[in-house]
Amino acid sequence: MKKLFFTVLGAASLIAPSTLFAQDDDDHNTQIIGEDYSILSTDSTYEDVGLIPEVLDENVRALLQSWHAKYFSQSDPYCIDHDENAPVSDDVYRDRLSRMATIIPMDYNPIVRNCISIYADRRRELVRYVMAMADLYFPLFEQVLDQYDLPLELKYLAIIESNLNPRAYSRAGAAGIWQFMLPTGKLFGLEINSLIDQRLDPIASTHAACKYFKQMYATFGDWYLVLASYNCGPGNVNKAIRRAGGRTSFWEIYPYLPRETRSYVPFFIAATYIMTYHCEHNICPMRTSLSVATDTVMVDRLMHLRQVADVLNVDIEMLRTFNPQYKREIIPGHIKPCVLKLPVAATYAYIDKKDTISAYRADELLAAYLPKRYTEPSSDDQEDKPSEPKTEMIRYTVKSGENLYTIANKYGVTAQNIRKWNNLRTNRVPRGKRLTIYVDTGGVTYDGKRADGSEAGENTYTARPASRRTAMSTRARTAAARKAAARKKATAQKKSKKGATTKKGAAGKKTTKARKRR
Repeated sequence: MKKLFFTVLGAASLIAPSTLFAQDDDDHNTQIIGEDYSILSTDSTYEDVGLIPEVLDENVRALLQSWHAKYFSQSDPYCIDHDENAPVSDDVYRDRLSRMATIIPMDYNPIVRNCISIYADRRRELVRYVMAMADLYFPLFEQVLDQYDLPLELKYLAIIESNLNPRAYSRAGAAGIWQFMLPTGKLFGLEINSLIDQRLDPIASTHAACKYFKQMYATFGDWYLVLASYNCGPGNVNKAIRRAGGRTSFWEIYPYLPRETRSYVPFFIAATYIMTYHCEHNICPMRTSLSVATDTVMVDRLMHLRQVADVLNVDIEMLRTFNPQYKREIIPGHIKPCVLKLPVAATYAYIDKKDTISAYRADELLAAYLPKRYTEPSSDDQEDKPSEPKTEMIRYTVKSGENLYTIANKYGVTAQNIRKWNNLRTNRVPRGKRLTIYVDTGGVTYDGKRADGSEAGENTYTARPASRRTAMSTRARTAAARKAAARKKATAQKKSKKGATTKKGAAGKKTTKARKRR
């Protein structure tokens, strides 16, 4: 379905063969040993898990600088908060997992224990942060999951996908709280174009995730396999089943799954456990006082979120939090009615002041966004260019640290399409390169500049930046290319001077000989 990148921690393999698995020589049936487990050091825990979700590398301090974090507080007086984890025996782990009221089984084995240890030992601050975000989003998730008659514990999957961040972007191009890739999001009914990306809408993307869960459970009939397919796709799960001789238990096909998927289900169990038993590990949750009580109005005209915020005296960051699907803060309601979520207190005010909002600073905020009539692309362009109406060709200049995935997310296209349109072989593009992109503009064309002087075609959201190592390697390649060009130029100049000197010397010799003959 989507691809989630993982970070390799430690040089050890995913599994320590001497302690975690037993191999039956007769039928080669690999299974998890469920007997006495040795207590591992923290470093050994990382080595045995091997691959951890990308979101576990998030900088918690950076997360706590976000707008909604100002509403966080530690308000539970009955929870004892310490910096150190409380030691727990294997029997206690088994007992706690068995007492959790879940439909999805909560198995316990060394890998699950090590995943729990990562949350309880190394990522304690992240757990506190996620619990505050859970106050915002879990009630919404539970309502939708219940509507689809799905296990409510599936809400914990969003933790290992995005840390409950609706604006999360992976380096592979997955977006939103449920980390949909662009083609999969469209397949499950999400609207994605240059103005709207419903992968970022917590409600719409949760509906899409539930449709996926229902479809995959009808296919596999096993919740662990459903979770695995969410990470690596049903094709890879079926391939692992075939390689395992037709066995369909997750732990039996475990060695045949992609490496990142093997730790995916154990981390789901670990996230479910730590969110339930956080106090037993001396982790006090942060709580949020931010109200999620919202009401919905339908917008039937072109409108900017800033217009709504200023006229209704609502915090613009609150509007962005409630309406993250509007990537450029433009609501294209003139094309079709669009949803706008508002605090309950502001709903009636919006209805009364709708005309005032629409006229407020319209020339300034909407000057760069003009309604446009569209024509279908010519038949010659049908193969490589989007066939839908409302497409427009734009030229985009690549910025430092960007790749085709981050650029594709901005404009609601795929990296594969950008490679086609620009005859590129890889997803890496140098800074300053001009790219041709055919975008579905959502009914708006970009003309001129915004009031702040930025290009109308530029995005307003901030994607997860490329890694420092990637940026450094890009700069190193660029510097190396410049040095090579300089050396080449210097060599050519030397050869040119040498050739000119040789010719001059030869001409002098001929003149001397001619004088002697005379």
